[in-house]
Amino acid sequence: MTIRLQILPPQTLPLHSSFKPSQNPNPKIPLHHHHHHHLTATIISPPPSTATDAGLRFREKLLYLQALNVNPSKALHKNPNFRSAPLSSLKSVENCLSSMGIERSALGRILDMYPQLLTSDPYSDLYPVFDFLLNDAQIPFHDVRKSIIRCPRLLICSVEAQLRPTLRFLDNLGFVGSQAINCQTTVLLVSSVEGTLMPKLNYLMELGFSYEEVRRMVLRSPGLLTFSIANNYRPKMEYFLKEMDGDLVELKRFPQYFSFSLEGKIKPRHRMLVEKGFRLSLPEMLKVSDGEFHAQLIEMRMRVLDERVLR
Repeated sequence: MTIRLQILPPQTLPLHSSFKPSQNPNPKIPLHHHHHHHLTATIISPPPSTATDAGLRFREKLLYLQALNVNPSKALHKNPNFRSAPLSSLKSVENCLSSMGIERSALGRILDMYPQLLTSDPYSDLYPVFDFLLNDAQIPFHDVRKSIIRCPRLLICSVEAQLRPTLRFLDNLGFVGSQAINCQTTVLLVSSVEGTLMPKLNYLMELGFSYEEVRRMVLRSPGLLTFSIANNYRPKMEYFLKEMDGDLVELKRFPQYFSFSLEGKIKPRHRMLVEKGFRLSLPEMLKVSDGEFHAQLIEMRMRVLDERVLR
């Protein structure tokens, strides 16, 4: 016959034992004087403190984020799944991005911008994007890193729902051959065809440009497809037509006009020209530095003075 005894934790032991020390040196285990029985004691220890272990693991993840310069509060707010993700899965994301040449400093900035990447699966979420950039968009391996650093949003885009349809649209628009998408223009791939790209093309055509003229303009200056209609195109067009008395022909020749700051460069330089009674083409007015622009003003004033003397 086997007798199993459960040993209670110290705090649950009764304050008084019914056994006398002289009779039983170990009062926790009562003795039975049956010589033909065998006595077996099984000691059941209290379970380990899993809460403490979980707390330590969570703290380890927070320290990992801080080492990457990722804001832990922001990460938890934007990606609650981070709380239960093991540290090994976070490091697998770092290893994946590092394999594409992305430095740790850039990695921290990317993860801070898009905390959802912290719990992404490299094989189902990240490597398909890299494969698309290398094979579909034909970005050279050493330029994939530049594409990601320039536009980290690529990493959270669906290849099938977003990247591939946009690449097809841009190809049809003329981004092929020497104009093909490169590490500087992969930012266009994250734009919605219906929600972003087409409205901008339509807006330019509504101004009086033909489709072919718009197509040539955006191929010459791809940044046109990244500008906001409300915050960029509309106020700059209004100033160009009303205040500068501009001609659309000039914009066809110099679509980069839209890439310059209206308040920081276009307005102040145009007003200086008006005050002096001078006029310059858009490239002459905008492409030069402040020093070169003021030198042009002085040169034009000197020329006017010389002409007056000759008269």
